[in-house]
Amino acid sequence: MDIFAKPWAFVRKDFTASASYKLSFLMQFFSIFISASMFFFISRLLGGTMNPYLKKYGGDYFSYVIIGVAFGDYLGLALKSMTETIRSGQVAGTLEALLATPTRIPTIIVSSSLYSFIWTSLRVVVYLVLGSLVFDLQIQQANYLGGLIVLILTILAFSSFGILSASFIMVLKRGDPFTWIFTTLSGLVGGVYYPITVLPQWLQIVSRYLPITYSLEGMRYALLKGYTLRQLLPNITVLSLFSLVMLPVGLACFHFAVRKAKSDGTLTQF
Repeated sequence: MDIFAKPWAFVRKDFTASASYKLSFLMQFFSIFISASMFFFISRLLGGTMNPYLKKYGGDYFSYVIIGVAFGDYLGLALKSMTETIRSGQVAGTLEALLATPTRIPTIIVSSSLYSFIWTSLRVVVYLVLGSLVFDLQIQQANYLGGLIVLILTILAFSSFGILSASFIMVLKRGDPFTWIFTTLSGLVGGVYYPITVLPQWLQIVSRYLPITYSLEGMRYALLKGYTLRQLLPNITVLSLFSLVMLPVGLACFHFAVRKAKSDGTLTQF
């Protein structure tokens, strides 16, 4: 079908480019093992000192942090993949030609980052399989359907912020402040490496305005505690609201950024 032809062409192009660097391709899998090993030994060092904070997630720090690291990758990917696509198109001189085709802007945005999301999903699977087989990651009672729903909503919510970031790059070319602020806040108060309950009360309030907080919490409830869809409903609802509000805003901003770059004659400048 034509609806899949253009996205598939983007995926095939990006896979061919990535696979051509075979050593880099393999090193990414090796880095997953190193990262998982590091957090496993940190969890051994901490012992039970964090158990009171981790009780609602099952009490195991390794299981807690490996979910955060694996699924936290989607945030960085959503913010960077689209901006990098815009940047490389400006440098290579292909962006103007691509935007001049009949291909709609949403199709270009989605297709250009599709391979990166597929690759990151594969990395997440490797994290979970490696954690389960080698490091005793406790996901035997996981609700995979609930986890999949949270994941889809996570990608949608994160991507909306990625589109906003790409809009900044389209206009400003360099020095996107949005990505720096959003990733810094998410890493600090989003619950990637530690529960937000260890934070001061005012930072806990800030964390409740970030989609990563609900994403990681929902994913941990689904995979580590086996929560039902009914129990996951608060996280699903908030992530759905983020997506419904921010995706149209992001697309509108990107349309505006493209029009402004064209009118200023700076579409291919970098």
